[in-house]
Amino acid sequence: MRGKVALVTGASSGIGLAFARLWVGRGGRVALVARTASTLDEAARELGPAARAFPLDVQDLDALEALPARVAESFGTLDVIVNNAGMNRRGEIDKLEPRALAAIITTNLTAPIVLTRAALPHLADGGAVVQVASIAGMVPVPGEATYSASKAGLRAFSRAVQYDLEARRIHVGCVCPGPVDTGFLGDIEDVPDVVLSQPIVTAEEVAEAVLRCIDERIDEIALPRRSGRLATMAYLMPDFAKRIRPVLEKRGARNKQILIARRRSMS
Repeated sequence: MRGKVALVTGASSGIGLAFARLWVGRGGRVALVARTASTLDEAARELGPAARAFPLDVQDLDALEALPARVAESFGTLDVIVNNAGMNRRGEIDKLEPRALAAIITTNLTAPIVLTRAALPHLADGGAVVQVASIAGMVPVPGEATYSASKAGLRAFSRAVQYDLEARRIHVGCVCPGPVDTGFLGDIEDVPDVVLSQPIVTAEEVAEAVLRCIDERIDEIALPRRSGRLATMAYLMPDFAKRIRPVLEKRGARNKQILIARRRSMS
């Protein structure tokens, strides 16, 4: 890994920054990508000379397409892509504006596809692409229909494109976390109860899973592991998912009240 270059989207905080810290800590170099230049520059300063900031909104597909060439020129190589940038808008489908729905699809699905394609002429043989998807891509979540669809599409793209890249030994992996203790849970009262039925993982745990996908060339990691097994069963047996949903929603409602009370006591 020493000297290898990883391009990471959504890298100014959360999972992206946690992965960048791990990567640099193991001797790698990192191209940090996010919308806000000030926070991205702060992250680059923290990580030192091994990190360089590339401020960019992944919804700007023209700029995104040109990004791998810029990174390869800056570092002299490109070895890994981590498609981590994501967004969500919670609410029933008829309550959300078409622009919001399109932004979810562009950020979570179109952008990773465009970046993966654009990286191929610059990605070293034997390199890796890792998508940060979601358990919601395995078991769709009410109130997050478009988000669930975008993550399901990202999983499908990952599996299919891996076959296309076998000859170049480019590995494509996918990490599917349950609820993560990042800004995605900031508006916790609006989070669907079924989401909070599962243990919350940290950004660092997800970053470790991304690193495992690269090191061990694992196709997919769902975490926490117990949630992944449950999601796989629900994915394979939709009727089973319907039967257990009331139980999960009840558990999630209890967990939500505990989390809300804990946050209030800390404020």
